[in-house]
Amino acid sequence: MAKTKPNDIEGVNQYIANLPMEQQIALERVRQIIKTTVPEAQEYLSYKMPAYHFHGMIGGFAAFKNHCSFFPWDSKTIDVFKDELTGFKTSAGTIQFTTDKPLPEELLQKILRYRVAGNLEKEK
Repeated sequence: MAKTKPNDIEGVNQYIANLPMEQQIALERVRQIIKTTVPEAQEYLSYKMPAYHFHGMIGGFAAFKNHCSFFPWDSKTIDVFKDELTGFKTSAGTIQFTTDKPLPEELLQKILRYRVAGNLEKEK
């Protein structure tokens, strides 16, 4: 059985509220895409940043001084979507974006669906 985490909506709200307005808007957008794409996902703080769990980790996000990051919690995901991530700085487990150049909604949805499918496959 998949382990679950308790929702910490207030913790995520507080994390976002403590950011500069442009980053608040950017990360709230990411948050809403995650919540509409995977409405069953549990939302909480992990490593002091918003994280999402559905039959395993599906992603998280954070703000930094000069950028924001989406963490798909799986380095293979970056490789799978590398052609679509052209123009974004990536590393093994991070996709960096800015408030001026956000991740496209459709791409983020594809990444989230990929992570969900991978998590469900692991459970079989």
